[in-house]
Amino acid sequence: MSRTWVRRLAKIGGYGILALLALAALAITFTVGWRPLIGAKKRPLTARKFESTPERMRRGEYLVHAVMHCMGCHSKYDEKANPPVLLSTEGVGDVFFDAGSFRIVAPNITPDPETGIGNWSDDAIARAIREGIAADGSALFPVMPYEHFRHLSDEDLASIVVFLRSLPPVHNQLPPAKIPLLFARLIQAAPQPLTEPVAEPDISTPAKRGAYLAEMGTCTDCHTPLNPKFQPIAGMEMAGGNSIADESGRVLANSANLTPDASGIGYYDEALFIQTMRTGAVRARKLNGAMPWWVFRNMTDDDLKAVFAYLRTLKPVHHPVDNTEPPTQCKLCGQKHGMGDRN
Repeated sequence: MSRTWVRRLAKIGGYGILALLALAALAITFTVGWRPLIGAKKRPLTARKFESTPERMRRGEYLVHAVMHCMGCHSKYDEKANPPVLLSTEGVGDVFFDAGSFRIVAPNITPDPETGIGNWSDDAIARAIREGIAADGSALFPVMPYEHFRHLSDEDLASIVVFLRSLPPVHNQLPPAKIPLLFARLIQAAPQPLTEPVAEPDISTPAKRGAYLAEMGTCTDCHTPLNPKFQPIAGMEMAGGNSIADESGRVLANSANLTPDASGIGYYDEALFIQTMRTGAVRARKLNGAMPWWVFRNMTDDDLKAVFAYLRTLKPVHHPVDNTEPPTQCKLCGQKHGMGDRN
């Protein structure tokens, strides 16, 4: 269920994607037994506190704004603009999806004591980010990509908590989430406690650093297609094809093939990759607004080069995906997209 390819940043969900989340939760349930009935696994909170240092403040701000795109969900944006335009103070939260009995809310993560996380301990914030458990012990809806973030190093986690503590507290009362009972029970199966420290990532080479950054950026959520059991299709990591829909269920685009195949980004060089991430365009062709290039453009050149180096290590997968062509059925990824019938 952590492999949801909801675009959290653009907040492009749709009924179809929510249905996928629900079905994925159901699939997980069959492997974990009684968790949906007895509640999520959780560890007790500790009294640990993270010292605020200038280095942690800078690192936390960078991760939040350039890599993990936290504010894409926890702020209100005009999503019709490309790039999206911020309409609220950062971190005050927003209603992510609201339809009938289903309402998903990205909460206020400013330090306001009444409507935000001002009364949360440092460890409660840390547990929510990496383990999917709120301060009150409830399981977070897995649109929050905590299974990616569980790989955050302890130092990076501390930096994010320190930065969030520094935000101006804003009183912003949001409506409560509404999760149908079945779904609310099913998501209890997903969280897994972290009881051991998480080591610093191996960033000894640019490609390894890029792999860590891509994990924190949740790139696979969009760019790795899923099988009917909502598991990543073996051998198609980052090969694209997933449908990105709006709230009406209308497909806006299919994710691109990022492997170094000729049908992917094999023709990119390092300079073109950086230019694309900075400008949101591959030369004269603009990227679809569902791609959060407008966040990743804030990454340093060295980190963008590292991500590109990582993408170069992927297995090349021949999987043409072209959003300018009429959608046709693809037997490789099981979805309809431009050039699907050529696979």
